[in-house]
Amino acid sequence: MTAVGFCGRWFLFSCDTKLVAVHTGQSRESFVFDCSSAEKKPKAPQADSSSDGGPSEEAGSDRVLAFAVSSSGKLVALTDDTKRLVLFQCEPVWRCISVRWVVRRCTSLVFSQAEDELLVADKSGDVYSFSVGEPQREGQLKIGHLSMLLAVTMSPDDKYIITADRDEKVRVSRHRYPYSIQSFCLGHQQFVSALQIPSGHPHWLLSGSGDGTVKLWEYESGRRLQSWDLAQLEETMCSQTVKEKNPTVCRVSSSPDGRHVAVLCERVSAVQFFLLDEVDEKKLVPHSRLSLPHCALDISFDLEGRLWVLMDSSDAPLQINTLRGNSWQLDSEDPDLSRVTEALRPHWKTLHAARTDSRFEHLHKESYDNVTSYLQKKQQRLEEQQLKRAKTPKKKGSKRLKETSAAGAQP
Repeated sequence: MTAVGFCGRWFLFSCDTKLVAVHTGQSRESFVFDCSSAEKKPKAPQADSSSDGGPSEEAGSDRVLAFAVSSSGKLVALTDDTKRLVLFQCEPVWRCISVRWVVRRCTSLVFSQAEDELLVADKSGDVYSFSVGEPQREGQLKIGHLSMLLAVTMSPDDKYIITADRDEKVRVSRHRYPYSIQSFCLGHQQFVSALQIPSGHPHWLLSGSGDGTVKLWEYESGRRLQSWDLAQLEETMCSQTVKEKNPTVCRVSSSPDGRHVAVLCERVSAVQFFLLDEVDEKKLVPHSRLSLPHCALDISFDLEGRLWVLMDSSDAPLQINTLRGNSWQLDSEDPDLSRVTEALRPHWKTLHAARTDSRFEHLHKESYDNVTSYLQKKQQRLEEQQLKRAKTPKKKGSKRLKETSAAGAQP
């Protein structure tokens, strides 16, 4: 997974097997963690491998699948394809706290607001809870789903766990009693790929989906407040997506002040901005569209409200965009940009090789109308039978026999 984010003033990006952190405010040494050289999982006894004597699951590739940052910006966690779960402390200095192991390959991570718990959602539909205070303690099963999970987040008061799955659902569960479901946020037509609780709006939830829409919810009640179709917002959208499908929302990010929302679609060379306003009847309002010279791989706001964009370009992989007046403009002279770009370049070849994979292409569900096909074939059979009967000549002898029989039967 190729992704960017911020841990305080540290700019984070993952590329293939590496997590790289670059400080944007000071000339500090970059931190690089390579999963391929990390601690290996101890081999299980042969008797526990599987019932037929073979390995229980194929070996992973050490590729980073997801990472998360705590609300204070002091903790970072990542998970990789080999099913490691690595916990870091980034302030005052970077250090690895623990390396643990998850049951299944993970899709999303989130820290609790209290930063005492790390929730991990996996591809089998389960959510496990890992302790932060006891970094060697194994995870405990928290929630089970019937479908693959694609995103997980928590309410700012740690009261609810919010999960999104392949079956178009957003589920809101109680944290203390996760078997108790508070609500469902229903309305997407494809898998839900992104969740975001915007800063300053603790009761709202933004969701993005493979159906190309962004929806705003009051998640505690499951009430939908607003929905926008991104393809309709910009009919001349320049993208490399398959034309028969809607663009897949891969990232929804909100600014630190909670007023601006940036939405990125997979394989699209543009970012759609929205405004959030609790006073306005239309609470989620389209603001502007930022065109990019290359397809964007990921986006993230920093603490100052600037939007960083990682692009598919070896010449200019990063952009910083700042809000000036009422428009988002490129800030190419920012010294932070040059510092981070130079730190990124040594890893670009690795990033270049891993960036082309689509995370969501195989998740789209195809719909089949079997009823219409059945009715069409049935109608065709009836017409063929009627045509065959019309062409078959009637036998006169049998007709006379029937008439004679009928006459003999009369009194």
